[in-house]
Amino acid sequence: MVQNLRPFESLRNAALYVRRFRHHPFVVKLGGEILDEPALRAPVCEQLALLWSLSIPLVIVHGGGAGLDGLCKRMDLPTTKVAGRRITSPEILDAAKMAFKGKIQMDLLGDLAAAGVPAVGLSGQDAGLIRGRKRPPVEVDGNLVDFGMVGDVAGVDPAVLRHLLQGGFVPVVAPFSATAEGQVLNTNADTVAAEVAAALRVEKLIFVLKVPGLLSDPGDPTSLVTLADPAMLDDLAQAGAIKDGMRPKLAAARKALAAGVASVHLVSGVRPDAILAEVFTNEGSGTMLVARLDKETP
Repeated sequence: MVQNLRPFESLRNAALYVRRFRHHPFVVKLGGEILDEPALRAPVCEQLALLWSLSIPLVIVHGGGAGLDGLCKRMDLPTTKVAGRRITSPEILDAAKMAFKGKIQMDLLGDLAAAGVPAVGLSGQDAGLIRGRKRPPVEVDGNLVDFGMVGDVAGVDPAVLRHLLQGGFVPVVAPFSATAEGQVLNTNADTVAAEVAAALRVEKLIFVLKVPGLLSDPGDPTSLVTLADPAMLDDLAQAGAIKDGMRPKLAAARKALAAGVASVHLVSGVRPDAILAEVFTNEGSGTMLVARLDKETP
């Protein structure tokens, strides 16, 4: 048997990143395609628990579109999406409240607790965290679209997040905003994650996906783009590589980078330990997005 003469070398390498990121918050966005499968959700929570145990503060923002789709089907409510964004009737808003602040968030909190994470469930409505305004009809791909009870983010007050982070807790935020009059609005979770990341000026914003990351050919999982900036994203969009649910994610990533977030990562929630590999190795595991390629951040 060949003996490893330096069995702790990988630990030493990881320690470099631990020292760099300790006490620097990350925002992690979990999508419904991960949350709806316990066999995927639990290992992701275990990876997040390891980050937290290494003194990397976390804010988790969750979606749950797949779970909401299933609930709408059971309630016989039509599901319509345009450019990856849901059209929300008052009835679908009620369903979203039941799904996101009900089963989806509670299952996630349960897995985080099992992994040793002291998580606290919130929504954008809590303590004025996400201020919203109802989205007016907008033009999408040449068509005027009314998204209904959907909110655009008017502002973020991260005071409640800072309070929880200082206490050692992990906030878990459902994707709602509220107007000054108290009207709750369905708000894209990718957008919420980017706005929270910008408000906290975090080190990293991480989107956990079912695909390996950003693909230059959406039909080919081996076509991973490991590093990109907005100029490269423009080229990929023109080539037709950015479609459906990837569109709001990359729009949110651009906004976060422009607001000063150091890097945005698109990482698999399916591959074992992909989040840890992305954070603690030079090679990474998914896609890292930076404001400019000549200023990339490890």
